[in-house]
Amino acid sequence: MLRLKILASVIPLAIVALFARDEFLAGPRPCIEISGTSVQIAALSWQAHRYVSFTADPGRATVRVQISDNAEAADFAVIDDIDTAEAGACESNAPPLLVAISRKPSGSDPVIYLSRDGPADYRIFVSSKNFSLLDAAALIVGARGERHRIEAALL
Repeated sequence: MLRLKILASVIPLAIVALFARDEFLAGPRPCIEISGTSVQIAALSWQAHRYVSFTADPGRATVRVQISDNAEAADFAVIDDIDTAEAGACESNAPPLLVAISRKPSGSDPVIYLSRDGPADYRIFVSSKNFSLLDAAALIVGARGERHRIEAALL
């Protein structure tokens, strides 16, 4: 009977620890601020408000993101040379919009084709210790949504 009581008291603590671990153990996650709204990569996919995915097939993409070689030519540039994210860089009164990279996108989620070749809906430049190219593309598409400048220009 004592074993059952111990087990019954440990299970809720284990569940709380599982859900709390991303807040206590996770390091800084990539975050940007656009128009007063913080947009951040979600630590756990079920926390996300928006999902994006990536494809290697440009025909399946709904958004094309081009990797730029210089910051001046980019729509979105991330440049840092520090080891940790700046404290308060993405603080806001409202909770951040969380974006997750999905391996199994739904039909309504943006599918990003990331390449060095154009044409593109967005151009990004990343020189960072905290952001990857995937993080930057996911954040800008998650924040701005799908944009079809290419298709609109061709019509």
